[in-house]
Amino acid sequence: MGKTVIDKRPGSGAGRGGFRQAQAWLHTWCGLWFSWLLYAVFLTGTLAVFQEAITHWMTPEHHAEEAAQEAAQAAAQAAGQVASRGQRLAWGAAFMEKYHQGAEMWEIWPTDAQGGGELKVYWFDKQREYADADLDTATGEPMADGNHGAARATEGGHHFVDFHYELHAGQAGLWVVGVAGMAMLVALISGVITHKRIFQDFFTFRARKGQRSWLDAHNAVAVLTLPFQLMIAYTGIAISAMSFMPAGIWSQYGTAPNAIQTYAAELGEPGKPPLSGQAMAVPDLESFAARGQALMGQPVRAVVVDHPGDAAARVGIYGWNSDADADKRLSPNTGMAMFSAASGELLQLRMPGKAEGGGASLAQSVMGGLHMVKFGGWPMKWVYFLCGLAGTAMMATGAILFVVKRRSKHMGEFGSATATVYRLIEGLNVAAIAGLGVACIGYFWANRLLPLGMANRVQWELGVFFGLWLAALLHGLLRAPAKAWLEQMALLAALCLLLPVLNAVTVGDHWPAQLLRGDWESAGVELGAWAFGLAAVWACRVLWRRRALVTGKAASSTANKLQVGA
Repeated sequence: MGKTVIDKRPGSGAGRGGFRQAQAWLHTWCGLWFSWLLYAVFLTGTLAVFQEAITHWMTPEHHAEEAAQEAAQAAAQAAGQVASRGQRLAWGAAFMEKYHQGAEMWEIWPTDAQGGGELKVYWFDKQREYADADLDTATGEPMADGNHGAARATEGGHHFVDFHYELHAGQAGLWVVGVAGMAMLVALISGVITHKRIFQDFFTFRARKGQRSWLDAHNAVAVLTLPFQLMIAYTGIAISAMSFMPAGIWSQYGTAPNAIQTYAAELGEPGKPPLSGQAMAVPDLESFAARGQALMGQPVRAVVVDHPGDAAARVGIYGWNSDADADKRLSPNTGMAMFSAASGELLQLRMPGKAEGGGASLAQSVMGGLHMVKFGGWPMKWVYFLCGLAGTAMMATGAILFVVKRRSKHMGEFGSATATVYRLIEGLNVAAIAGLGVACIGYFWANRLLPLGMANRVQWELGVFFGLWLAALLHGLLRAPAKAWLEQMALLAALCLLLPVLNAVTVGDHWPAQLLRGDWESAGVELGAWAFGLAAVWACRVLWRRRALVTGKAASSTANKLQVGA
């Protein structure tokens, strides 16, 4: 690295220069300090778009079971041996009456949208945790734990969802991500103000020009997906508004831990009556299900009984969204019909795609659908995935640009500690960008290498993810930046490209077989790993060439000095 020059020109800093210079300062520093966290949130959020496919790949034991269940269901339907929805509801109610008398709520999922599938029952246990049981669809008897076979315990793709919005740290993590989201909005808006030629910047890329190339790449991906970045940051904050602005809820419901849950329940299902104290048997649920289905125009997904055994009980019928309907609606809400269990009177009706609580609730539902891509099907998921990758690249190029720009010239922002701070930033860049990639793919490797019957297996998988990321941070801080980048990128490439080999060795499955049997989710995960691996190989090639170039220049400079000295 050549000698660093300190730029002493006036006009730098938030309080100096004009409005545009102030926005540039805000864009640089607000973007830098949050770029590492936002990069992690964006990358995991992008992977979370395909959380179902990732979960499918990470639970290979379920593949054969799902195929066997589909075959058994088809055979039972052909032989006319499938229990009716009414029979399944009666079995669910009998199970709750026998084993969980006194539960404040019964929730029975009788069938899938086609009238078959599993029979599941849910309730709140004594700790108000959601509990569930599977019932035999031929007899109504509870099935033993582990009836799904020796499936591996894993969070699957949901790990990326949890990390994306709360960093696996509960409410504290939600607040941290919320603050980062607001910083992203500030950085985006100040970035737009900073660029005089934002449209021209989009069509400008000067390759192999060092700092200029990083700036062009940063501008191109930012401008290309600017509407998406603004939408995803704003909706991400808006859908958690109740957590970020709880004063209104506190004023009406108090500050008890369950205040927000009570508020949400009353907002979504207003008018829940108090217990009457008069005993009343739970009526036949099929008649309510049939009426609810006719009113909603959707097949029945769930039947919920509030206050079962009391004369004030009510029965809620919830519908299934078909893929075709869900693709067309921005609000993912299903239909719902609520009845009085005693009189059968219709208390409340919500049509599919609508929301209780007026326009504000519907707007929040729509924002949730926009943020979580609940519409548009697979084509829209791919649009979100590619835009998410572009947003991730925008943050990575911005963080790298900061360092590249200051390698040759800086402004002494941290006084005598400036060089140390810049070195720390370089190490953080390596860990946040390459190291997080290693941690993500390491999570997939842990899924295949950890023993099936291992205690606390879910926590071990997460431990591998965070352990690799911590190791990458230490490596990035201790090694020279050029070597750290190259070594972590090489590790990332190897782990990605060898993932299909690991799957073939440990599970006996591979993507050609997956494609032949139409398992696009598993094949997509492995082909996606290859795509990331090839991108990492390309990055290694660029880093290797640059390193050779720098080494050659240094050797040439040394030789010239020796000649002059001689």
